[in-house]
Amino acid sequence: MTAVTVTGVHGLPEIPAGADLAALIAAAAPDLADGDVVVVTSKIVSKAEGRVISADRESAIEAETVRVVARRGPTTIAQTRHGLVLAAAGVDRSNTAPGTVVLLPEDPDASARRLRKGVADLTGARIGVLITDTMGRPWRNGQTDTAIGAAGVLPLRDHRGDVDAFGNVLDVTVAAVADEIAAAAELVKGKADQVPVAIVRGLTGLVTADDGPGAAALVRPADQDMFRLGAADVLFARRTVREFTDEPVDVEAVRRAIAAAVTAPAPHHSQPWRFAVVTSAAAKTRLLDAMLEAWITDLRGDGFTDEQIARRTSRGEPLRRAPLLIVPCLVADAAHIYPDQRRNASERTMFAVAMGAGVQNLLVALAVEGLGSCWISSTLFCGPVASAALGLPEGWEPMGAVGVGHAAAPAAPRPPRDPADFIVTR
Repeated sequence: MTAVTVTGVHGLPEIPAGADLAALIAAAAPDLADGDVVVVTSKIVSKAEGRVISADRESAIEAETVRVVARRGPTTIAQTRHGLVLAAAGVDRSNTAPGTVVLLPEDPDASARRLRKGVADLTGARIGVLITDTMGRPWRNGQTDTAIGAAGVLPLRDHRGDVDAFGNVLDVTVAAVADEIAAAAELVKGKADQVPVAIVRGLTGLVTADDGPGAAALVRPADQDMFRLGAADVLFARRTVREFTDEPVDVEAVRRAIAAAVTAPAPHHSQPWRFAVVTSAAAKTRLLDAMLEAWITDLRGDGFTDEQIARRTSRGEPLRRAPLLIVPCLVADAAHIYPDQRRNASERTMFAVAMGAGVQNLLVALAVEGLGSCWISSTLFCGPVASAALGLPEGWEPMGAVGVGHAAAPAAPRPPRDPADFIVTR
């Protein structure tokens, strides 16, 4: 087995904007050889590229953030335009002049490619380059260096299809070797020691002739990320979806969403939520046809023309296109009965509010499960008809219907809403 060595590169000066970083590294590490991996802290790349700005940290974080994943106290976990998810969107105010902050390189992979070419031109060595930044890790204490830019280094090593020592075929093992190298290099680097570059030797098999896919290959696509939604994303992930694919809906995911729905608050320590889950095409058609007939009858009784009726009833079409329906129902048997109608009406409103809270929980939980949904109020206008079509137990009052499925297209951007427009302070 080839030995792997990790050596810090000492003697580099403070890096000003416009510095020739390739020349400085080549001079400080004159014995670079084919197969070496040069691991460079992103901060000195940013300084050389003029990514040091005069700004307060919070405004810089906001400018660099594409998506806030979570906030707790002064800590913000954010996604950058690079697709990276890290604290403070990578904005750093250590080892920089007071009043300034350092941003991540504009394009870390492009920076790695330029640095690799520059060092190779000066030394003639076929090397790989990694640009790294420190990141925290979910479920683990402490931070470690991670590759955010790469050139000439295989970022991932795919072991799927290999056989282990016991003859088991590996199905999912893909090693993030660029991150492993970055973490190893951090052992000899360090902010306090001001050693921003390390040379990793002995991994020739991972150094490629071309620049390769870069560290962008390490960023998991959003549709494959089971943990994409952070605490700040969850409520905003719920969007009304009216067009669905034919992909079937996982009924267990629906059960998990309903489990979330019934955590809503309710009056009198009651549990007023019930859910009719409509999975069969026959039951869905029976329900929607009965509702449509009742709707048309009501509209004709109100004097609407056939054209007006067609336009209004088309609003229920998303329910037909959804692979699965959920009909939330209210059971208000725990409601108190009072001698006057005013208090009885308030009692009814309390239970309706609790039902709304349950439905909102349901919709948000479906979004967390990766499912699109739309709540349509139709069953409220023909409760007995919907109940009969589904054969619901006595006392179950349908409170709208929810179409559930996989969204056929990304949701349109949410219109901006200023909370101030919805608040009065006394």
